[in-house]
Amino acid sequence: MTIGYQPLHGYFNAHHLTLEGTDEGAFTRSLSSARVEMNPHQVNAALFALSSPLSKGVLLADEVGLGKTIEAGLVISQRWAEMKRRIILIVPASLRKQWEQELFEKFSLRSTILESATYKKMVSSGKRRPFEDAGNIVICSYAFAAGKADELRSVNWDLVVFDEAHKLRNVYKKGVSKRAKELKAALQDSFKILLTATPLHNSLLELYGIVSIIDEEHFGGINAFKAQYVGASANPANMEILRERLNPVCHRTLRRQVQEAGQINFKRRHAVTFSFDPTDAEWELYTRLSDFLQRTDTVSYGEHANQLVVLQIRKILGSSTFAISKYLETLLARLHRHQAASVDMTDDLDDFSVVVEEDIDDSWDDEEPSDEVDPEKVAAEIVEVKAMLDLARSIGSNAKGDKLVSQLPSAFEQIVEKGGQRKAVIFTESVRTQKYLKELLSERGYRGQVVILNGSNSDPDSRAIYKAWKEKHEGTDKISGSRTADMKAALVEAFKQDDKTIFISTESGAEGINLQFCSLLINFDLPWNPQRVEQRIGRCHRYGQKIDVTVVNMLNLKNKTEERIYELLSEKFHLFDGVFGASDEVLGSIQSGVAFEKEVLKIVQKSRTDEEAEAEFKKLEAELQDKIDADIEAARKSVLEQMDGEVISKLHSREKKLTDALDDFARRLMITARAEFPEAHFPSDALARFVREGQTHTTEWPVADDNDWQFFRISDGLGEQTVKSAMERDYLTQVHQMTFHPDRYPFTGKVGALDDLKGQSGWLKVSKAKMPTPKAGREELLFSCYNDAGERIDSDIAKKLMVVPASPMELCQRELDPLTLDRLENEAFNGFSKRVKEENYGWVLEEETRLDRYADDIQIEIDAKIKELEALIKERSREKRDPMLSMEEKIGISREVKKLQGDRDKLVLTMHEQVAKVRQDVSDKLDDFMESLSQEPVLDPLFILRWSVA
Repeated sequence: MTIGYQPLHGYFNAHHLTLEGTDEGAFTRSLSSARVEMNPHQVNAALFALSSPLSKGVLLADEVGLGKTIEAGLVISQRWAEMKRRIILIVPASLRKQWEQELFEKFSLRSTILESATYKKMVSSGKRRPFEDAGNIVICSYAFAAGKADELRSVNWDLVVFDEAHKLRNVYKKGVSKRAKELKAALQDSFKILLTATPLHNSLLELYGIVSIIDEEHFGGINAFKAQYVGASANPANMEILRERLNPVCHRTLRRQVQEAGQINFKRRHAVTFSFDPTDAEWELYTRLSDFLQRTDTVSYGEHANQLVVLQIRKILGSSTFAISKYLETLLARLHRHQAASVDMTDDLDDFSVVVEEDIDDSWDDEEPSDEVDPEKVAAEIVEVKAMLDLARSIGSNAKGDKLVSQLPSAFEQIVEKGGQRKAVIFTESVRTQKYLKELLSERGYRGQVVILNGSNSDPDSRAIYKAWKEKHEGTDKISGSRTADMKAALVEAFKQDDKTIFISTESGAEGINLQFCSLLINFDLPWNPQRVEQRIGRCHRYGQKIDVTVVNMLNLKNKTEERIYELLSEKFHLFDGVFGASDEVLGSIQSGVAFEKEVLKIVQKSRTDEEAEAEFKKLEAELQDKIDADIEAARKSVLEQMDGEVISKLHSREKKLTDALDDFARRLMITARAEFPEAHFPSDALARFVREGQTHTTEWPVADDNDWQFFRISDGLGEQTVKSAMERDYLTQVHQMTFHPDRYPFTGKVGALDDLKGQSGWLKVSKAKMPTPKAGREELLFSCYNDAGERIDSDIAKKLMVVPASPMELCQRELDPLTLDRLENEAFNGFSKRVKEENYGWVLEEETRLDRYADDIQIEIDAKIKELEALIKERSREKRDPMLSMEEKIGISREVKKLQGDRDKLVLTMHEQVAKVRQDVSDKLDDFMESLSQEPVLDPLFILRWSVA
């Protein structure tokens, strides 16, 4: 007789693993399937987003560095598991690939990036509704989504996620934020998650704007909001009321709270500069080309140059002479064809198309130069550009590269002394500079130790690494099928190996790769966009980093403008020092990183001397400081931030629940595997692992990744198939009997709760109770159990039977008295019904409070409009008394005053009707809510068992 886990164990535990609900237990399905080190604050945020079926959405506003991407990913994963799969992410263009990669790597969720090219391709292939026909999660940029607002409106989305949602916070303003208004209108009926660390920056009205994206009816109107919370009304009492009203829709955790709770030990970042003096030839090339770019009389750029074209060459100019050479070759070829410089004339900056797309919402001067050019002028310019090209080609080595090579050994030594690995990631904006660096480093002692990452990776070394990686991981869930994502994974894995020392990446490499095993980062070229710099550093300075991160910046001692940009990024944005890097306040002051680059470019282009540039940079710095207002910071703290003690207590509580839930889930999944695969090998020294058909499977994803094993989880692959097939059995037609052996329990600990049942026998019935509430289904397994003496067995003890080994199942020959089981089942079912109905009622009460406040807001809104009109009437009436006005002007003002008085009187007369209508609408909505939540629970029996405990 083989004692072990039987098919009934698999059947029961498969049902247990897939229960629907709104607490940790049901949510564990997504938690256990994710490739992330889960933190309690992230689970708190995700459960907050899923807490009420009546919610129209939430704002997740954790500080930078706490993993809002993971929080949203958990919600997306949960909705996907619930078969709610019409999901769209609207994100900055530069973050689309990162989201695609993170969703797959961390949650095994496939997505489709929709932009102009893929959209047209889908339509031409017969998919007339690309947003619905994508088949996966859809990811698109703000600009693209707004341009397709009508199509977005026609889709019944299950979930909409806005990343960097502060882009929408000015939606309340008249005459601006056209695209934000289009997106708000198109998606007003969909459940939304807004992600931003800075929902409030310059004005409390931004909170009104961003919450209105979620729900137009959370606050009554802009005038009511101003009357209650802005200006003289912004007193502590009203701020507390505003905080209470935000609680159902806004969740924010601070880094210091997580750190004080002891759940993440953040490492610091330290700044180092490698200063260098360019050679005379290099500096001559720089100054000649820079002067050329500043001129307004050139054919190449002219007086009305597209500023993106100028930005493009400015990025290359700060990189290397090798990048400049290729650019000048292309420019010379265009001049020979009488063509001006163009934004698409180089593939050297392999992320520049993203910059172009991000720029769509910004006000660049894109006037094209005239097609008519003077042949003599073109000929002269060809000579000038040819001379610069000859100079660039004559420069054999770059001082910046030589400085990097000379300083690397000591930098490595310092990292190793701190306990880090001898590894460095080097970022450059130029593919050609990347090639130059690889050749230079290979010649100077690092041959075979260098890995490169760019937008194409068509070089032989990268192709060889990719091929070997695919062969190694063939048949595993590491291969996504996307060459871009898989190439990145292959190159990062190669860099992680002991024989690789240097990882040279272009800007595209800063998207979606995790290099926390590397703690030396070198900015060979320094972007002007602070958000891009922070994104680079965040590849290494992130959760999981073991030591402090060193950030090296190459600094040209002759280039005062470049030095001033570095000071601005360092001293104003605090990008390179501290525990957390750039503050939310400062990064949030930049509506767009590209817009900030535009401001820097204006300074560089118009400043003819170092003194002029210094004055302009001081102005820019002052503008930034003005946006970081102390009063607004105080308002942010009072309105958005909970007391530290309260938050820390919740984090500790969640940590305990999370650990228990995940441990229980993993055990039940392994019990299901043991029941379903009796032929597999389950090592006694590794309870989370088994070997089947030559492959090793484990429920521990880091172990799976480190050993190239299969991650055994419920969301896909073998785990999903196992649970599904186990649930398809039918145990209702026959009653079985089993003898349980608690002493054979293979996992850590002892099932002491079953000690009192040893030597006893009895009957057990298990049924599944379900409350089919829309958007909030809840399920429980109900246990009806008693022994042969007629004594009731507590359900918590009865549950333990289904986790301990048993003798093989046999058909039961003994006759059952069903009356006692039915009575116990009815009691348990009534208890379930009462609990879920009370929970439903609690949601309705919350919604009633919110809608009542909205109705009060409407009355305040109308009163505020009346007062505004009365003030305007008085103002215009005073103006009419001006003796300098003509009779016609006075008559015109009189007519305007009469119209204003009519508008006021109409508002006064209809105010009570409008308020009454709103309150009736509120009442009708509450009735609808009650009806949607008033469904009766249902009960499905699963099996009846004759049990004995040995």
